[in-house]
Amino acid sequence: MASHRRPKQPGRTRVTVLTTAAAAAVAFSAQAANAAPSEKPSKDEVKAKVDALYEQAEQATEKLNGAKEKQEKLQKEISTIQDNVARGQDDLNELRDSIGLAAAAQYRTGSIDSSLQLFLSSNPDDYLDKASTADQLSAQQVEALKKIQEKQRELAQERSEASDKLKDLASTRTELAKKKKQVQGKLAEAQKLLNTLTASERAALAAADSRASRSSAERVDLGDAPAASGRAAAAFSAAQSQLGKPYVYGATGTASYDCSGLTSWAYAQAGVSIPRTSQAQANAGTRIYSESQLKVGDLVIFYGDQHHVGLYAGNGQVIHAPRTGTVVRYESIGNMPFQFGVRI
Repeated sequence: MASHRRPKQPGRTRVTVLTTAAAAAVAFSAQAANAAPSEKPSKDEVKAKVDALYEQAEQATEKLNGAKEKQEKLQKEISTIQDNVARGQDDLNELRDSIGLAAAAQYRTGSIDSSLQLFLSSNPDDYLDKASTADQLSAQQVEALKKIQEKQRELAQERSEASDKLKDLASTRTELAKKKKQVQGKLAEAQKLLNTLTASERAALAAADSRASRSSAERVDLGDAPAASGRAAAAFSAAQSQLGKPYVYGATGTASYDCSGLTSWAYAQAGVSIPRTSQAQANAGTRIYSESQLKVGDLVIFYGDQHHVGLYAGNGQVIHAPRTGTVVRYESIGNMPFQFGVRI
């Protein structure tokens, strides 16, 4: 007959451990369940983060604009130098041809002197260093050889300058690609954050931006502040004509603008050329450190690193291209950290 043994009961210690572990697991699950909803940022938190990313993108945009401006300047300088080198080489060839014709004439008459023989077989620099042979040259020949010598030096210097600028251009293009990647990265990160919102939350943010742009363009009171000058008034009027145009990084009009693209375009319409970037525009005229001294059309520089610029519109308002997702509009000067104005 089979024996029946009672199953061994777990010890008190083991029961306690299992009970504690089970309780901890339940508590952890409850905490996780409670914490999960709070991990998703609110609409306002997302907006704050997105605004910060847009500001960082604008900082990178102004550096990108600076690199573009430098690239264009270098390309023009290199083109000019290369044209000068080509013309200089033609001049040098003509000078050499003239000496060659003189030598040929002497050769035909059997009277070619040793000085021309030496020239035709060696560098003019070495030739003119030989005082004994210089005595045998006519004044006209000496002058021709000196011109050749000078032209060779000029060409060597210009070729060296072109080589240096080509290296600088290559470096600038590398910097340009890097800055463009930074801007695109910030914008992509902002879009990724916006995508975490529901459709209704995204629509609410878009509507708020639309209301801000519409109300600032239609209802702002500009007062009766005088313009800084006739050209400043013309620049301001040009900027007003672009109200509602979208912000696009690197854009200079007329379909879209970034902040310094708008101000440089506006002044160009008034016949005034100012630098492309906000940092360079900060040094384009007389600085005005008191907001109360600003006049319509003055540039207004914002943020410590001077990465944003607008045009003073009067009554404490600026007209500017704010950031990605907005349009050219009026805004209170107090909404951004004012640094100083610039009177062109």
